[in-house]
Amino acid sequence: MKITFVGIIAMLLTFLPVPGAMATEEAKYTLVKKDNGFEIRDYASLVVAETIVEGELEDAGSAAFNRLFRYISGNNRPQEKIAMTAPVSQQRAGQKIAMTAPVAQEPLGDRWVVSFMMPSRYDLASLPEPLDPEVRLREIPARRMAVVRYSGTWSEKSYREHLAKLEAWMAGRQLEPAGMPVWARYDAPFKPWFLRRNEILYPIK
Repeated sequence: MKITFVGIIAMLLTFLPVPGAMATEEAKYTLVKKDNGFEIRDYASLVVAETIVEGELEDAGSAAFNRLFRYISGNNRPQEKIAMTAPVSQQRAGQKIAMTAPVAQEPLGDRWVVSFMMPSRYDLASLPEPLDPEVRLREIPARRMAVVRYSGTWSEKSYREHLAKLEAWMAGRQLEPAGMPVWARYDAPFKPWFLRRNEILYPIK
C-alpha cells in the first residue's frame, strides 16, 4: 500500500517522541513589515536536515519524509532521537541547493529539496551524523524573506495561486528575489484544512 505524504506526517506527529519539549519549536524571525496579508521577515540562521527527491509538487514529499523521518527517529550516529520542529519546507532544486542562491539559478526538472529545521540547541558540529547518504545537514545563514500566509489544503493549485500573488506584491514594491521560493507547512494533516497554516517564503535582496 502506498504511504502518502499526509500519512507520513500523521505517523510522525503521532508516534515520534519529542524529547524535553512542550511545544513545537519554530524558525525564529523578526517582523520587518506587514502589508495587506504580506510580510517581510528577517530570519536568524538555522541548521536543517534536507534531502532531494523527484516528482510532482504534491507527491515529492513522501520519499523525502521517509528519509528525514528515519533520520530524526534515530537513523543516525549515535541513534539519537531529535525533536520535530516547524515548518516542514519544500523548494525546487536548482543548480545549487540554497535559499540564498543567485537569481540566475535554473531548475533541473521536477526535483525538490525537502527539509526539517533542526532544534536550536544543535549546531552542525553537535548534530548526529546521518547514516543515509541521501540526507545532508546544512546551515542556512540569516536572510530576509517576503512571505504570504494562507490556509487550506496542500494542493499545487493553491500553492501556485498564492505564489503568483506574492510575486506580484514583490514586483509592485521593487523587491528583488535572491533565490527560490520555499513552501512551508506548519500543521498536522488531521487539522481542518481551513485552520492550517501554510506559507510561501521568497528570499529577497
